[in-house]
Amino acid sequence: YTWDANEEYLFKAMVAFAMRRYSNKSTTQISNVLLCDVTDRVSFWFVVTDSSKNVTTVPGSEVEAAIRMNRNRINSAFLLSDKTLQFLKITSTLSPPVESSTPVWLIVFGVVLCLIVAGIVFLIVTGIQQHKKKNKESTEREKLEEKGEVTVTVENGIPCETLDLKAGHINGVFAADDERFTSL
Repeated sequence: YTWDANEEYLFKAMVAFAMRRYSNKSTTQISNVLLCDVTDRVSFWFVVTDSSKNVTTVPGSEVEAAIRMNRNRINSAFLLSDKTLQFLKITSTLSPPVESSTPVWLIVFGVVLCLIVAGIVFLIVTGIQQHKKKNKESTEREKLEEKGEVTVTVENGIPCETLDLKAGHINGVFAADDERFTSL
């Protein structure tokens, strides 16, 4: 937008407003804000005079503090931000960092705890299933043994069925050995 006498008036009014709010005095008027070296690129410097003496300037530290305190109002009046309306020697007002309502460590702790609980539940469920399967197999063997159909021997804690020696048993690994080698 173009910078004209109306925009200058608004700027002076906003600086006078900031000085009044900062010092809690109603003595600062628009006429106490002086703009100097205004350029086409809207670059200038300004001073604020003391209304009681009208010659003495207000110390720069007070003007800086007043602008810093009311910077958001000045930016809003011109529909600008700290990046577009820049005051030299006055640091921009940074918005406070966004803090989440839940700390990050609590979220990580919850995820790890859920994984541990899920692992424990998985181990318990698979253990119960294996125990039921083992009990079912042992009851089936007992039933078969009671009927006399199968005799089961246990070697090293592993149940083994006995071979029917009358029918014989051929080991397939050694069956083809005679054909591969020639006799001497």
